Amino acid sequence: MPYVIAEPCVDTTDMSCVEECPVDCIYEGDRKLYINPKECIDCGACEPVCPVEAISQDRRVPEEYKEHIEDNRRFFTETLPGRDEPLGAPGGSHKTGRIGVDTPMVADL
Repeated sequence: MPYVIAEPCVDTTDMSCVEECPVDCIYEGDRKLYINPKECIDCGACEPVCPVEAISQDRRVPEEYKEHIEDNRRFFTETLPGRDEPLGAPGGSHKTGRIGVDTPMVADL
């Protein structure tokens, strides 16, 4: 997983990163954004535009946010509340629009 969006994004969702992403791999949950690890090309364009510094490479996620590495993956690989199947890699967030649900970890924050 190249890049991860961590807790500072919760209830902020500025969307600057979505506009900057050249491959449309950043999806909108309810309270947070998530980067699809299968679609991200590891270009890093999203990181410098995040106003709350929530985005970093998976190997550089601050210790207090390490759980977001796995949680970001779960957003795409596990069936989220209210959905019938995992999101997977649908080929871009513009195809799906706002997902409107978060992982249980983020929903509980």
